[in-house]
Amino acid sequence: MRNTLLAASLLAMACGRASVARAQENGNTARPKAYTAVRPLWGTDHESVKAAIDSGSSGMIPLWNFTVSSTRDGNTYSGTMVGQSAFTAQNTQTTIPTQIIPVIFTMPDGGVFDPTAPDPCAGNRSTVSLTLGSPIVSSAHFSLNGVNVGMTQYIDAFQRANFWSEVAQTNYHTLLGVTTLPAVKVQVPQSRGATFDDKALFGACGSTGVIDINWWDPFVTGTLIPALSSQGVNPTTFPVFLFDNVVMSVGSPSLFKKCCILGYHGAFGLPVQTYSPLDFDTSGIFGSILDTSIMAHEVGEWMDDPLGNNPTPAWGHIGQVGGCQNNLEVGDPLTGRNLPPVRMPNGFTYHLQELAFFSWFYGSPSIGAGGLFSDNGTFTKDAGPVCQ
Repeated sequence: MRNTLLAASLLAMACGRASVARAQENGNTARPKAYTAVRPLWGTDHESVKAAIDSGSSGMIPLWNFTVSSTRDGNTYSGTMVGQSAFTAQNTQTTIPTQIIPVIFTMPDGGVFDPTAPDPCAGNRSTVSLTLGSPIVSSAHFSLNGVNVGMTQYIDAFQRANFWSEVAQTNYHTLLGVTTLPAVKVQVPQSRGATFDDKALFGACGSTGVIDINWWDPFVTGTLIPALSSQGVNPTTFPVFLFDNVVMSVGSPSLFKKCCILGYHGAFGLPVQTYSPLDFDTSGIFGSILDTSIMAHEVGEWMDDPLGNNPTPAWGHIGQVGGCQNNLEVGDPLTGRNLPPVRMPNGFTYHLQELAFFSWFYGSPSIGAGGLFSDNGTFTKDAGPVCQ
């Protein structure tokens, strides 16, 4: 029964939240659509987590609770974020132990996707090395909305800009303290994965693997995370499962039906274990959604909505959201929109998705950098009337 319920939950997660369209094969012209998803907190409830945080309970990553009155609907909302409070602990620097876990997938048809191996579509550099050299992990200079927010990692730069009126001229930082664990080898079961030739289908580079998210999520939470406890993976850390050109479908693996989820973040249990599987795409078949744009999306959402259920006034009909949504997922309204590319010392040029500010969800005036509502100025006003 749990597997049936989980399948239904993930189907709602992918199709309800992201409004996944079923792309139809049309010769070599129809490209698959890219989405992200969330696995909201399960195994406990948000109120229990908030109470544990308020009591000073340890045993999980640093989290803080917030309460805000929304000018969009006049209601009061409370939620949870990673780090320390931007409203009361502005001179606090927090480092979250973050483990990069490369996942080597072998598909039932023999396709192998290895983040530790040289990738011909990325100048024969590995996905792992490129991730470690990226502005998600390494520091770069960030000026967001014309405001110098510092030399730091991108998600920290975003969070500083997100609460700029509160943290300007302070040492407020929420950083990823990254280590890389040995690669995990996963043999995908029959009918749960497949390999697609991007060159033959789209004239693109390499191949893309597709796995069934309804198999994968129970496997990562029920098998991989427990198995990695001996290597230090536990609720006090943030494990990131790194894929190399592997995406997820809902059900049977296909690039053209109920596809493609390029990453998601999830949370379960108490103490809460957060985690995020995500793809580093070098094929280019998803347009502007490539290399670390997916990681920027998911880690940014994990930072501001680690439990996947911070409530907001309903918003929608924008970004990847075709209907209405009512959670604090900072990447979804801007899926596919990137900052100017960032060239790092390793010579690789990275793509980072633009992210929506706290004030966009809850209402004007903005407390974000430049008085705007997203970190590259796309949103100049809040989300507006409650979505219906």
